[in-house]
Amino acid sequence: MDYKNFQTFTAKQTGGILTIDINFGPVNVQGQEMLADLSSLCLRLERDRSVKVVVFESSNPDYWVCHYDTNLLRDMSIEAVPRNEVQLLDLQAVLERLSKVPQATIAKIEGFARGGGHEMALALDMRFAARGRAKFMQMEVGMGILPCGGGASRMARQAGLGKALEIILGARDWDADEAEKFGTINKALDADEIGPYVDALAERISKFPADSIAASKRAVYASIDLPIKEALKEEAYQLFQATSKTPAVKRFQYADDNGAQFDHNNQKNWEQMVMDIQEVN
Repeated sequence: MDYKNFQTFTAKQTGGILTIDINFGPVNVQGQEMLADLSSLCLRLERDRSVKVVVFESSNPDYWVCHYDTNLLRDMSIEAVPRNEVQLLDLQAVLERLSKVPQATIAKIEGFARGGGHEMALALDMRFAARGRAKFMQMEVGMGILPCGGGASRMARQAGLGKALEIILGARDWDADEAEKFGTINKALDADEIGPYVDALAERISKFPADSIAASKRAVYASIDLPIKEALKEEAYQLFQATSKTPAVKRFQYADDNGAQFDHNNQKNWEQMVMDIQEVN
């Protein structure tokens, strides 16, 4: 797949990992250009099984994605819209599509991610932030609106109701360590640790079957919205979607033939065994 001709970022594929380097103007503003690029990226990722992990980073040392373009917000309607006429906003639609790509997506945040930039990070599967460099904020309530790129909807799923409201209504900056406590990121890391950590995680995931990654994502996301019985059915459904497309059964047979289940050394080293068994296809 060709990942070229983007205006707001560049893309480089190395094996099963695609690295998105955001670099657009002085602050990586999230405007129509970035939304168009993200839509184009999603279209390609939806069709590409050679990419298994997508890492979003920024070459701007101060900004990951600063916020949504305020010039576009000045043109918002000041008329209330009836509930039955409401449509998804452009930012909501693009970030929802991004959240559903079949690849594992990772935000590597080493600068400001405010407003729509933070909401973009929330739409990705995993988020890691650098201490002393990453800053987060949802400033919308202070401007008279609310987070409207999925922030109000995804924040509570990540952090819980009380913390989500503290973040949204407080409209203040918080750093990587606070974000880890809030639950809006997976982990805060020192600046010299975040690169190796994200690289190692992406490399590990990229060794696994693409269809297994996609099925796992669908099952986990379904669990957020469905009652437990329906979520369990979805989990079972996705299991057979995976086994129909991956060498899972062959790998379990190989493990059994080699005594993995009852061998004490293998039981102690399942982490490495998971990697070794990727050779079985």
